[in-house]
Amino acid sequence: MAPERAWRNGRVPTRLGVLFVAAGLAVSAVSCSSATEPTRNRPAPTSVAEPALPPAPTGDDRGAVVNQAPFSGITSSITEKGAVATKITYRSTSGVDGSGTEVGGTVFAPAGDGPPGGRPVVTVGHGTTGVTDECAPSASPTLLGSTGVVGQLLDRGYVVAVSDYEGLGTPGDHPYLEPTTSAYNLIDAVRAARNIFPDTSSRWAALGISQGGQASWSAAEHADDYGDGLEFVGSANLSPAADLSGILEQEELTLPQKMFLPYLLEGLRVQHPEIDETAYMRGALVENPDTVLSCVGALLTEKWNVATQLRPEDTTPRSPADALQMREWLQDDALPKGPAAGPQLVMVGETDNLILPSWTEQAVEKACAGGDVIDFRTRTGEGHADARAVPGAVEWIADRFAGAQAPNTCPAGDGS
Repeated sequence: MAPERAWRNGRVPTRLGVLFVAAGLAVSAVSCSSATEPTRNRPAPTSVAEPALPPAPTGDDRGAVVNQAPFSGITSSITEKGAVATKITYRSTSGVDGSGTEVGGTVFAPAGDGPPGGRPVVTVGHGTTGVTDECAPSASPTLLGSTGVVGQLLDRGYVVAVSDYEGLGTPGDHPYLEPTTSAYNLIDAVRAARNIFPDTSSRWAALGISQGGQASWSAAEHADDYGDGLEFVGSANLSPAADLSGILEQEELTLPQKMFLPYLLEGLRVQHPEIDETAYMRGALVENPDTVLSCVGALLTEKWNVATQLRPEDTTPRSPADALQMREWLQDDALPKGPAAGPQLVMVGETDNLILPSWTEQAVEKACAGGDVIDFRTRTGEGHADARAVPGAVEWIADRFAGAQAPNTCPAGDGS
């Protein structure tokens, strides 16, 4: 992050490393080539009637594997463990329109035989990688930063599924931060993993980070209905994007929030095609769409140039009505939406300047009031999606599979 040569050798320049690490977005020299322009999956305008939506999968068709192949390109940190790695496309459901979809991803199983009853499954919700096809983790030997999490789970003897999420590397737009879609994707990834490794147990947990923390939280809320036939034990949600409805109510966005705004608006556009993005951002953010919508680890020089040009008014809502509309849209996607089907771990970094800890704390308070069992932890000296939080989340999941009672910090819970 001369600088461009350094990036290609895997080094990130200090100023850009701070920008994107502070935003909790994995910077990877292999995530997207800086010469690759993002492929935006917007449908071409047409005057003919739209075709009927494909029906949603039901029964055994949920998680059915459409394509599979050995994932030979995975980084050595996984292959050295002797794990079996498979790249897949599987069937799932859109939370936006209820249609059937095909989603990419990867599944992993530890070497050797599993225990009696089969190995449990952990479905991983990855953090923000971008909103275009090039940003699918299954297209990268590092899973765009998720191999560390996968490796720790494999060390525990779990089967691991990593969904790309709908629209990343597969047809259609990516409904970034629409929680129901990502919940369905994570749950169907469990089913897909069991189809690839038939001796796998029906017991499963979710572990998500940032965007994936929203996905794993939402998966916990859908584990009873959409996850029928599976046995959910809990979800660990790190720096979750649970409720962003207050983001435009700040006096000024932080720099990570400003660079995150184009992704947020692109995701909202999938649900609300009528959105006028210029009502929420202007200047360099609007003038450089291919730069700001490229994968998180791509075009770092160009992104820094955009960041240095931004003025406070470039990310200020055009009018109070626009601000209210944004809040309503984000409230529609905010968690909790309903009770979770099992216990949850929620972890935030004390210095997170992308998803403010107070936002997550308020979401946890609502979930507690609804009767959820939550172990809420604030980690001192850590920012957004800090990797130092992952071992504790893996340990928490191990306790759930072992049948230990889940800690509860909610009022009147065990931790009160």
